[in-house]
Amino acid sequence: MKILAIESSCDETAAAVVENGRKVLSSVIDTQIETHALYGGVVPEIASRRHMEAVVRVTEKALADARLDKRALDAVAATCAPGLIGALLVGANFGKALAFSLQKPFVPVHHIRGHIAAVYLTYPELAPPFLTLIASGGHSQIVLVRDYTDFEILGGTRDDAAGEAFDKVARVLGVGYPGGPKIDKLAQCGDKTRYTLPNSHIKDAPLDFSFSGLKTAVINLAHNAQQKGEALDRESLAATFCDAVVQTLVPRLELAVRETGMKHVVCAGGVAANSFLRAALQDMAKRMDAKLYLPPLSLCGDNAAMIGSQAYYEYLAGHIGQTAQNAFATAGISENICEKR
Repeated sequence: MKILAIESSCDETAAAVVENGRKVLSSVIDTQIETHALYGGVVPEIASRRHMEAVVRVTEKALADARLDKRALDAVAATCAPGLIGALLVGANFGKALAFSLQKPFVPVHHIRGHIAAVYLTYPELAPPFLTLIASGGHSQIVLVRDYTDFEILGGTRDDAAGEAFDKVARVLGVGYPGGPKIDKLAQCGDKTRYTLPNSHIKDAPLDFSFSGLKTAVINLAHNAQQKGEALDRESLAATFCDAVVQTLVPRLELAVRETGMKHVVCAGGVAANSFLRAALQDMAKRMDAKLYLPPLSLCGDNAAMIGSQAYYEYLAGHIGQTAQNAFATAGISENICEKR
């Protein structure tokens, strides 16, 4: 089964053709990073307009790269939640219109489910159930994947997501947008013991976490140094921050492994590309005698291939969108967005 997938939830306009949920026939990404870097973060209205300019182009290239005529598609999918609502509407409405014009099924996909599905493209042997750490710009959660379309949230952030914290700290340290890869690179030459940053704990919710206090601590530390005229060791502060994020995420995931007994563990989302987190997860997997599945760096960020993978399993589950299918800025991973109103 060949599915054309569209992803436009934030600042990447992407299209891909995926076969049977596991094989990528083509994947095209049009990035807006240079545009939004001028403003230090994503400007929603600009992102929406750029998606409108790019969506036809990336779709045509994805079909051409796959050497496939659009009439040979079996279905069309698009990210319909969560994300920037204007951006989502571009991809969702384009995908829906294309599907119905071709008289093919339209499959709405949850963006975070898509991030999890990125590992299916790399590990053909992987199948639910397994445990997943979601770490992205908008979401940080520990999720039990019971089946391809059956998810249970075991823990999550009470405020900011890990990726959001990276972008805010990058702005404070003056390295620009996007924060994740730039902080990672800066931290390589730093001393993670140079500064002291907080490690949050949520009373009566050991699998939940918080990044707001960590982000504020970095901001205050940098501002205090500036006010006192002291030199700020940016490399070491970046390294300390990366270590603090790791010490917030990994111990909770380890606890979830103990509590659930799951021996297959996945990490997905943009922050899964962080070298410090990947190394810590490898160490955790060895300690817990667990099998760790990490997507390649090319599939950690937003892309349409992961949407096409998850769309296959949504289709098999009968989650088909109708002409009135809408897009939603927020939606829980356990929700069926075909039924969301």
